[in-house]
Amino acid sequence: MESPLPDRTGSDRTGSGLEVGAGDVTAGAPDADDDVSQVVEEAGRFRIYLGAAAGVGKTFAMLDEGHRRMRRGTDVVVGFVECHGRHMTEERLAGLEVVPRKVVEYRAGRFEEMDLEAVLRRNPKVALVDELAHTNVPGSGPNEKRWQDVLDLLQAGISVITTVNIQHLESIADAVEQMTGVAVRERVPDWVMRRADQIELVDSSPEQLRRRMLHGNIYPMDKAPQALNHFFRTDNLIALRELALRFLADETEEELLEHLQRHQAGTIWETAERIMMGVTAAPGTDAIMRRAARMAARNKADLHVVHVVGDSSATPDDGERIASLKRLAADLGAEWTDVHADDPGRALMDFALSHQITQIVVGSSQRSRWKELMGGGSIIRRVQKLAGAAGIDVHIIARRAVQSPMSPPGEDDPDLSPSDYA
Repeated sequence: MESPLPDRTGSDRTGSGLEVGAGDVTAGAPDADDDVSQVVEEAGRFRIYLGAAAGVGKTFAMLDEGHRRMRRGTDVVVGFVECHGRHMTEERLAGLEVVPRKVVEYRAGRFEEMDLEAVLRRNPKVALVDELAHTNVPGSGPNEKRWQDVLDLLQAGISVITTVNIQHLESIADAVEQMTGVAVRERVPDWVMRRADQIELVDSSPEQLRRRMLHGNIYPMDKAPQALNHFFRTDNLIALRELALRFLADETEEELLEHLQRHQAGTIWETAERIMMGVTAAPGTDAIMRRAARMAARNKADLHVVHVVGDSSATPDDGERIASLKRLAADLGAEWTDVHADDPGRALMDFALSHQITQIVVGSSQRSRWKELMGGGSIIRRVQKLAGAAGIDVHIIARRAVQSPMSPPGEDDPDLSPSDYA
């Protein structure tokens, strides 16, 4: 028997919550997630507490969940929790088994990281692992990123409960940088977030967050004024909260569609939109790709990234940029295709027609190799003309000058330990 739709309301210590899952949570039956996890033996269950910013209570909510499961007899351990000097969080750790951290010396400093091998040897039913986006200290373990550690735990059959802020989602990070002027160095691929069985928003109003900051409950008192005037400005917090709510709303809609498909197997459900992006090695293409990924997510559409390879010589820098874009496409969950053709406009349209593309995304025109291949013509105008005749919408995204946001150490992400190791 199929489980009913997930309960779309939740609670946390800071305010209302919104929870989405894979159809496994029954309203009024908090034990359902653990019951289902006993059936799934191949991989552990994956739950994420999502926040708009540091201090909303993600870690506290995760620890609360750990205590709740432990009281029901579930074998729970703390793989890694960062308290940031917050006394209430430290107190909440009491009573939970904590796997000792691994101490690593790096560049004349001593750092503590999660001991992945120790957690795997302990083999609990559930591991609490804070800060999904964290970058591990080099030499501390087999993986560069904590989200990779989490995937290893899941693969070993260990369920994981973790935390992350919305700015660390790969498709959103660059927009947050532009909005806040603060670098987002820690990023989690979109496909990792969407791998989660449950994502729950831990919510707090901007006013409440700023009050907590003033009281020293998020940052030390001496750092609060700077944070309040930069990342924790009211307008930034409002925008971050909206990004988190939109992401959760998209996830909730997806769960509803999956539920309807399961219960109405005879109904034909078609993807309403199919989005294609044409890429070149031109500067700013990565930001446009993230924009296209957000458009695809909002429309529940597949994203195809098409690179037209001409016969003109490419520079080594072009090759490196294309390789970087290909990696980014994988992180965003897009499908990459290389097309060899001398006419980029026609090649893009042939691909669009053969894949039933409904929307095309391209960057604003610059004097690129595409233009040279066209003998001086505008690739944008040609795509617009061909797409218009085929009834396909074209979105032309402006290329913005890329400037690396600067911030004092630690301000880019108050929820993370020092991690800009490289």
